[in-house]
Amino acid sequence: MESKRITTEYDLNIALNIRTEVFVKEQGVPTKDEIDEFDVLNKGCDHVLVYHDKRPVGTGRIRIIDGIGKLERICILKPYRKFGLGKVVIKALEEIATTNGIYTFKLHGQTHAEGFYNQLGYITSSDIFMEDGISHVLMIKQVL
Repeated sequence: MESKRITTEYDLNIALNIRTEVFVKEQGVPTKDEIDEFDVLNKGCDHVLVYHDKRPVGTGRIRIIDGIGKLERICILKPYRKFGLGKVVIKALEEIATTNGIYTFKLHGQTHAEGFYNQLGYITSSDIFMEDGISHVLMIKQVL
């Protein structure tokens, strides 16, 4: 298991393909809502890829908004969800932020993944709300 920060269009396209597989095909999110203006290199956010046996199988991105790292688009391809790769994505994104002096994180977690994020130190900070027809909660984590 390894992760890497995306620095090439090639790797960004791999990440977008993973997101399309998980969010668009599997969960029914419209493509127009999934792929947005931040899905361009050096456009206000950082993306990561996570590998299992040298194959890219997961991704996520982080944007810094008002001094808070907002983790977004975190996903793992279905056959690889049992290997703890979600934790690798979260750790990689948090490391990008802390390297830049950011120690507060937030994310909109799907309610079925709330327990996973709780285990990583995220605290539920909202009632359930809907995004693209999927129930979510705001979750926050502070380090240091």
